[in-house]
Amino acid sequence: MLLAERAESERLRQIIRELQRHRFGRRAESLPEEQLQFALEEAEQIEAAGLAKTEGPIERKARGAKRRANRGALPAHLPRIEMVVELASTICPGCSGTLHRIGEDVAERLDIVPAQFRVLVVRRPKYACRTCEDVVMQAPAPARLIEGGLPTEATVAQVLVSKYADHLPLYRQAQIYARQGVDLDRSTLADWVGRAAFLLRPVHERLLDRLKGSSKLFADETTAPVLDPGRGRTKTGQLWAYARNDRAWGGTDPPGVAYVYAPDRKAERPIAHLAGFRGVLQVDGYGAYKVLAARGEVQLAFCWSHVRRPFYELAQGGPAPIASEALARIAALYRIEADIRGRSAEERHTIRQERSRPLVDALQP
Repeated sequence: MLLAERAESERLRQIIRELQRHRFGRRAESLPEEQLQFALEEAEQIEAAGLAKTEGPIERKARGAKRRANRGALPAHLPRIEMVVELASTICPGCSGTLHRIGEDVAERLDIVPAQFRVLVVRRPKYACRTCEDVVMQAPAPARLIEGGLPTEATVAQVLVSKYADHLPLYRQAQIYARQGVDLDRSTLADWVGRAAFLLRPVHERLLDRLKGSSKLFADETTAPVLDPGRGRTKTGQLWAYARNDRAWGGTDPPGVAYVYAPDRKAERPIAHLAGFRGVLQVDGYGAYKVLAARGEVQLAFCWSHVRRPFYELAQGGPAPIASEALARIAALYRIEADIRGRSAEERHTIRQERSRPLVDALQP
C-alpha cells in the first residue's frame, strides 16, 4: 500500500514538473530560429563591413584566394556567358616579337539578372477571300489560364511560388510589382491564386493517387488557422500530410508529399484520404490511425521519435532513471539505423532482426 502511494506521488510530481516546464520552461523563453538567424546575419554584416574598411590590398587578395578555395563550383546547369579579357597589345616588351598564347586562367562569378516584366503581344491576323465576300478566317486565340486576364502561366506560377514557397504575402508582392510600374491590386492576385488552385486540383489528386500506390507511407497532421467569415476571428483546421521518401534506404520511387486540408481530426478524415491504400503507414500514436488499421487494409508502424519524446521530457524535468535508460536504449536503435542506411531491404531486415529486435524486446514491460 505504501509503495503504491509513493509511486502515485512520484507520478503526480512528474506531471506537475512537466506542466511547469511547459508553462515556464525554455520553450516559452527561447527565440524562434528565424529570429536567431536575423541576429547572426546582423553580426556577420557588421564584421564584413569592418574588414572592408580596415584590410589592405594584400589582405583582400589573401581572403579572395581562401574564398575561391572553399566555395566549390557553381551549378553546371546555369548558363555561362563568356567574357575574354585580352591584352591591350600582343607585342613582346623585350624583343618586340609577337606573343603566343600558352594558357589561361578561368574564374566564375555568380550573376543575377533582376526580375523583369515584359508584355507578350499576341497578334491574330484576319484573312478574307477576294472571291467569297463572306469568308473571313482567323486562328483561334491561345487558351489562357485566367480567361480574359492579364497574366501568363509563368506570372501565375511566380505568384504561387512567392506566396507558398517563399512566404511572401500578396500585398507585398503587389508592392514589388508597383515599383516596376505595374499596378496590381491584392484582390486581383488573390483571384489568380484561387483560380490556379482550382485548376491544379487534378495534379494534386494524381499526386495523392501515386503516393497511395506505394507500399509504405508516412502520415501526420498539424493544426492550421483558418479564417472564419462572419465571426471576425480564425478557427482551427487540420492539415494532413502523406509523404514518401525512400532515397535514404535505396528506394527508387521519387519522393513526394501531398497535403490535404480537413476541418477536424475525426477518424473518417484519414480513412477518406487513404482510400485504396494498401501497405505500411508510419504514424504517431493518434487514435484515428488505429481505426484505419482495424479495417484490415493498413498496417501501422509507429514512430520512434514520438515514442522517445515523453521519455525526453521526463528526463529533462529532473532525476528520472527509467526515462534516461529508455533514451539510452532508443539511442542504440538510432545508431543501428544509421549503420544500415542505404543498404538493401533484405540486409536491413536481417540486421534489425539480429541487433534491433533484442533491444525492442527488452523495452517491453
